[in-house]
Amino acid sequence: MSEEKAPAPARKVTLSRPCILIIVMAGVERFANKGVGSNLVTYLTGVVGMSTPAAAKSVVAWTGVSFMLPLVSAILADSYWDRYSTIAVSSLLYILGMAAITAWSVLRRRMPRPTLFLPLYLMAIGQGGYQPTLQAFGADQLGIGDNDDDDAEPAGLTAEEKGKVKSMFFQWWYFGLCSGSLLGNSTMSYVQDNFGWVLGFAIPTGVMALSVAAFFCCTPLYRQQTQQQQQHKGGASSKPSQSGIFKFVKSIIPSQKISLPSKDDNGDSISELELQEKPLKAERGGEAKESAQDEAATPSVARVILGLLPIWAILLIFAVIFQQPMTFFTKQGMLMDHTIGRAFVIPPAMLQSSITISIILLVPMYDRVIIPLFNAVTRGTGGITVLQRIGVGMVLSVVAMVVAALVESWRLRVANNAAADDAGRRLKIFWLLPQYVLLGVSDVFTVVGMQEFFYTKVPASMRTIGIGLYLSVFGVGGFLGAFLITALEMATARPGNSRGWFSDDPREAHLDNYYWFLALLCFVSFVLYTHLCKFYSGKNNASGK
Repeated sequence: MSEEKAPAPARKVTLSRPCILIIVMAGVERFANKGVGSNLVTYLTGVVGMSTPAAAKSVVAWTGVSFMLPLVSAILADSYWDRYSTIAVSSLLYILGMAAITAWSVLRRRMPRPTLFLPLYLMAIGQGGYQPTLQAFGADQLGIGDNDDDDAEPAGLTAEEKGKVKSMFFQWWYFGLCSGSLLGNSTMSYVQDNFGWVLGFAIPTGVMALSVAAFFCCTPLYRQQTQQQQQHKGGASSKPSQSGIFKFVKSIIPSQKISLPSKDDNGDSISELELQEKPLKAERGGEAKESAQDEAATPSVARVILGLLPIWAILLIFAVIFQQPMTFFTKQGMLMDHTIGRAFVIPPAMLQSSITISIILLVPMYDRVIIPLFNAVTRGTGGITVLQRIGVGMVLSVVAMVVAALVESWRLRVANNAAADDAGRRLKIFWLLPQYVLLGVSDVFTVVGMQEFFYTKVPASMRTIGIGLYLSVFGVGGFLGAFLITALEMATARPGNSRGWFSDDPREAHLDNYYWFLALLCFVSFVLYTHLCKFYSGKNNASGK
């Protein structure tokens, strides 16, 4: 009789030093990005001299490009370069753009206004390659694969231990992003408003440069895989080839049908966010050895993307609302009394930190409070599905815009009944906190739900494309927001008030009407979303637990 083996004692899983370094770098990148972008609308209106709607459109367009470019970098990193090379090049472009912004702020009196956007978009190009690739590269440092028999995993971790270390990495990754955003929103806006814009741009630039220098110095510690190594490890079909990309582009034009070579699950699919879910269309079993059979078993790129397109389009209005704290919320705060006592002045952009604080506080409560409460109400045990999670966030975003509209209406009534220089009759800026906090709670539901939805509804070989699709919602949403501002500016223009709702005169502006309009659009989107969910409810909805 064979003796039963005693279960191995549970081992404590920890993150390696390279993983920790990558997480710190992600936080530094968010600090640098928010240090420049969170207060940019104030710089454009107060220093550069742009009108409020022009500055808002410039910021949302710049943000939109930043979110669209990861679609390009995903192909570059996975098909032409390795991830380390993509990080190296994009980080240098990132720093160059930030240094150019700092230099422009020094020489602004001698520089034409349009030249400011050259360094801004150079920074956007760097961010588009740096941010998504850094996350994938950080996951590479875990040294584990999707399958239990992954030969690249040297420590012999069990499937349960692999799941723990993956969850640990992405949990601390999210914490690093939130921490960096919080520091950037709070400290840099205060420095810019009180000590000058040159110093306010120079500090994020210097911190980002030190972070990238540390990344290069620690190169010997990283687990790096070239294209040839990945193909040798996962087979010839483990990574989309350059010819496959050309076939993809070519096939889209005439027929809208395209297939990419599949890759084994033990390839570098660990590089993307792992949420332990099945793809939109499961690959057929028993057909993973021959490349021709692999290609037949893999859904086409066009079919998968078209299947996700309705949800993608519905979420664009939420992406428009997502841009408001950086634009009109900040401008709204500039028109309110943002002083404490007689000496301390609160930069309006600092209130964006309340969104990040809401996220940091709510994420640990999600599993321990929200899910049990939801189960108690529904008398179930499955928690919140991904689609339900997104829907809850959309409802909260509608409530946030309603609150923002009510506060702005109140501000207008107070301002119209007070003298222009009577600060005591202006509303305190703290009345904006509810709308900021509501959007922060909304982000925990909708943004995290969007990540899970787009990451898990594509095959493992297309997870980078899933990342690009998720980010592109906010990119296209930024352009849609700029278009809405332009259209409403023209539609609401009146004699003597050519900018309508977005007038630079605070007594003529009606941001409250704009907020009501966004709330209505988001409500209509939510109604359409509930109908669309019927078509996705049976397609491997992940639990939001």
